[in-house]
Amino acid sequence: MRAGQLCHRVTIQQPDPTQDQYGDQVPIWSNVAEVWAAIEPLRGREFLEAQHAGAEVTTRIRIRHRDGITPEMRVIWGDHTYDVEAVIHVEERRREIHLMCKELV
Repeated sequence: MRAGQLCHRVTIQQPDPTQDQYGDQVPIWSNVAEVWAAIEPLRGREFLEAQHAGAEVTTRIRIRHRDGITPEMRVIWGDHTYDVEAVIHVEERRREIHLMCKELV
């Protein structure tokens, strides 16, 4: 992965469930890391394949390898928020991770 391709600074967050005043579980999001990323909307065939797999994946976010990234997390970029649907370790070489995401509107 070339550093020039990672041109967006994103924040990865994880939920920290807490209880509100009524005793209900409410997720409070805390920052895990700020990393450089490439944000790529899925194109034609990739988008159709993702839909057939049953997910609403619309975006691929590529980052350098980092331990501890899970599908329960989310990614913030500017005023965009993405739910992580799947984490793909590319070629299992511990160099790059693809986060398959759907944008929250």
